[in-house]
Formats: sequence, structure tokens, C-alpha cells
Amino acid sequence: MNIRYTLAATTALVAFAGAASADTMKIGITQNNVGVDSYQTTYEKAFIAAAEANADVETVVLDAGGDVARQIAQMEDLIQQEVDAIIIWPTNGEAVIPAVRKASQAGIPVIVTNSNIAEQGFDFVKSFSGPDNITQGARSAEIMCDKFKEMGIENEAKVVHITGQPGYTTAIERAQGFNDRLPEVCPNVEQIDQQPGDWNREKSQQVMEAFLVKYDDIDGVYAGDDNMGVGALNAAKAAGRDGIIFVGATNFAVGYEAMAAGDYWGSIYQSPVDDAEAALKTAIDVLNGEEVPFLNYFDTPKITQDNMGEFTKPVF
Repeated sequence: MNIRYTLAATTALVAFAGAASADTMKIGITQNNVGVDSYQTTYEKAFIAAAEANADVETVVLDAGGDVARQIAQMEDLIQQEVDAIIIWPTNGEAVIPAVRKASQAGIPVIVTNSNIAEQGFDFVKSFSGPDNITQGARSAEIMCDKFKEMGIENEAKVVHITGQPGYTTAIERAQGFNDRLPEVCPNVEQIDQQPGDWNREKSQQVMEAFLVKYDDIDGVYAGDDNMGVGALNAAKAAGRDGIIFVGATNFAVGYEAMAAGDYWGSIYQSPVDDAEAALKTAIDVLNGEEVPFLNYFDTPKITQDNMGEFTKPVF
């Protein structure tokens, strides 16, 4: 099957997988921001590859570029194209709800991928396919607490927290999972600050630089993904601040390499390929009339320096 690319009126890239037959499922996807990090870039490639491999699927692949207004326009465009199903990776979990509702009212099933929309939009969604972000945050807290206990500092450690993009459900849920779980497992650990890094390594490095100036005593850093975590690590290295425990979520290649070097302690292993393939399969299952869980999670295990040999290096 061949893929050809054209530029849509919404200025997003559209991919058409083959020529549609009478039985072809036409599935549209509007993504959050493919260019912002390697996870989303790899996700898109995996999604297109999975669609190419299925002769029964035609895809329209769009990217909102992190712009809520563009994503809403893309949703409306997909509705006008009368696609059979829409997959949305939300730029903002609340702002996209009216567009999701409009698709549902048009009789088009909507699958949310990777980062869920806000709960008030659940009635308009057939299924969420992706990671359990609250569990990821909780597991990151457990990784950090276990390391503090091993070091004997669980009663005095101080932690700073770098979150993802404000308003983005994944960022909110990972922060919630961490913030709720850490006091349960290490009640005497103090979180002294929390600031957004917007999934960006350079911004996260700047956030960490400010933390290092403001606080003389930092024992641990939790970042909502390894891209931000490595940015924070770079700041600590530049400042000569050794001995800080870095824990992330979504193990990037840079995080894996930093773990192998002994600089970065742990993270959560999440595959963008699994993420993309699960979203496409969920949409196909819905269109085939199969029963699909509303919260269709795939597993994301803990990875640390101790067990990283059990995992392959991420490709993103």
C-alpha cells in the first residue's frame, strides 16, 4: 500500500493510505504536536506503518502542532470528510470537548489516544487507548521513595517536581499520581517546589537552574517525562550539584542512556509504537462492533538502573 502526502487547508499534514474500497474503514487522527518530542514523532511513524499494513484501512493523519484552535478545525474537517472514526490526541483535555461532542453527534465514534480528555467529555467518547498516567506518576513516586530508603534519607529528603504542559491531561494525571502517592510511601519526604517544563528539555533545564539557585538542598527531581528529566540533569551537572536522584516517566533514549551512565535513576517504560498500534486497533475494533473497554490501558512498568537490562533501549 502506498501513502501520498498533501497539504490540508488546516495547514496540517494529511496522509491517505491507499484507495478506498467499499469495505475500507476511513479513520482520521488529529495529533497533539508531532514535532515537540521524539515520542510523538515515533508514534506518528508507527501509526502510519500500522495503517499501511492493513488493507482494510484508509487514514487521514493530521497534526495540530500544539494549537487547540487548529485541532478543533481539524476535527471539523474530519467530520465534513465523513470519516468512519476519529482518533484524537488532545492538545487540551477540556478545550476539545465541544469538537468531540460534535463528532459524536454526527455519528462518528471518537477514540482518545495517549492523553485523555476531561471527564465531562466522556459521554462523547467510545474508548480511551493509552497509558494509565496516574499509575505512572504513582510508580515514579515509589521508585523515588525506594531509592531514598536505600540511601537512608527517607525522613529528610527534599524533592522538586517538573511537570508537563499546563492543561494537558497527561501532565495533570502524572503530577496527581506522583503527588498523591509520595506522601503514602514516604510521608516525611518534602516536595518543596513544582513548576512546568512543557515537555521541553531546554525549558526544563532553565526551571532546574532556577531551583538550584533557590534551594541549597535538593535530594530528588521528578519530571513528567525523561526529556524534561534529562534537561534537569544537565542543569545539575553544569552547576556541579552531585548526588541528586532523578526519576522520570516515559523512558526516552536519552533517559535510558543517562541511566546506563549512572546519572539518572529510574523512569516508566512506555512504547510509542505500542501506543500508536493500540489506538488504531481500538478504532478498528469499535468499527467492527467489538466490545472495547472505555479505559483501554497498556502496561507501563518501572525501569531503574537495577533492572534496565530487561528492557531494550527506546527508539525515540
